[in-house]
Amino acid sequence: MFENLTDKIERAFKTLKGEGRITEINVAETLKDVRRALLEADVNFKIAKDFTDRVKEQALGMNVLKSIKPGDLLIKVTRDELANLMGSQAVEMQLKGNPAIILIAGLQGSGKTTFSGKLANYLKNKKGRSTLLVAGDVYRPAAIKQLKILAEQVNVPVYTEDENKNPVQIAQNAVKHAKMHGFNTVIIDTAGRLAVDQEMMEEISAIKQAVNPEQILFVVDAMTGQDAVNTAKAFNDKLDFNGVVLTKLDGDTRGGAAISIMSVVQKPINFISSGEKMDALDIFHPDRMADRILGKGDITSLVEKAQEQYDEAEARKMTKKLAKDQFDFNDFLSQLQQVKKMGNLKDLASMLPGIGKQLRDVNIGDDAFKSIEAVIYSMTPYERQNPVVLNGNRRLRIAKGSGTSIQEVNRIIKQFDESRKMMKMMTNKNTIKKMMRKK
Repeated sequence: MFENLTDKIERAFKTLKGEGRITEINVAETLKDVRRALLEADVNFKIAKDFTDRVKEQALGMNVLKSIKPGDLLIKVTRDELANLMGSQAVEMQLKGNPAIILIAGLQGSGKTTFSGKLANYLKNKKGRSTLLVAGDVYRPAAIKQLKILAEQVNVPVYTEDENKNPVQIAQNAVKHAKMHGFNTVIIDTAGRLAVDQEMMEEISAIKQAVNPEQILFVVDAMTGQDAVNTAKAFNDKLDFNGVVLTKLDGDTRGGAAISIMSVVQKPINFISSGEKMDALDIFHPDRMADRILGKGDITSLVEKAQEQYDEAEARKMTKKLAKDQFDFNDFLSQLQQVKKMGNLKDLASMLPGIGKQLRDVNIGDDAFKSIEAVIYSMTPYERQNPVVLNGNRRLRIAKGSGTSIQEVNRIIKQFDESRKMMKMMTNKNTIKKMMRKK
């Protein structure tokens, strides 16, 4: 995400670092390039100008020009101001009502229905809430069917009234249904239009008045840039929503919406969403997003994703097998499955500093592990447990069975051997002690 913006900002700071001496003049020139990069990312001109003015004021106030590493300090000031512009710190929804009612608003095509399914999945699995989805979009063809399909994927019930075309009545009846059946959370998916219009605003205002939601979330397509910010302002003026959701962050996102929206509507970005998978929903962290925009990666989020898939008992079992040199292809396959659960591989790679840029033009799809899995599944149970027996004849049979080549099988076996050696080294206490001494 934000690749072009990241490139241009990195280029601006490289020019500054290439100077023999940093002065107020070349700092001003660098920040001018930063402002230009923000404008090309579709950030509002006034917001971009105010931002770079604040960075310059902060930098000169901290005496950046006389510091030991002025370029690094200027980047830090820029990073902190960028995080402040996007909201400073993460803001999680507070749900206290019983049931807590969440109203989802936004334009058609912004990803409201998909987000509703993701939010239901998030609240169910991470917050332990019993959630009821409500199909309140009575206009878009197949909207109710789409919500039912998503709800089935996350195993959450949906309240529908297929013959009723009154979304206000549907919302009221759904809340009654939730109270009767013990649901403590209600998520109401509402209709959108292709553009902001009076009829849509009146309808969603009527739903708000009828059910008195605890949270109103405005869903916006991150690829629409400044238009998204203008739409958010129109909705906020009418609904006074609680927070923003940025969707489609895996697309060609310029970044204008993420950077500008907080300063325009003074409401936090609660969630960011990418892809179609129901678990592809994250809390928005302004500081981490600032790091990613500046090309610094996001190790914290990567570690959190890994921890979500971490099984302590399985880890202990794996450590014992490695110590006895018993790590086999079944274990290797299990490790791959855990990595896949963490999310989109290209998005994960972008969280590593410098790696995302190198992989920008590389197609890393969800099927990146398919050939590895095919090779392993083509082995006999004995071969998986005893990789040492994989001679030339066995490898040729595995290649034919998996629809790959002998070269591909050899590559995967080599990859397995290297992974086993590395994991064994990392679990060796003496090796870890030596690495700590070197530091």
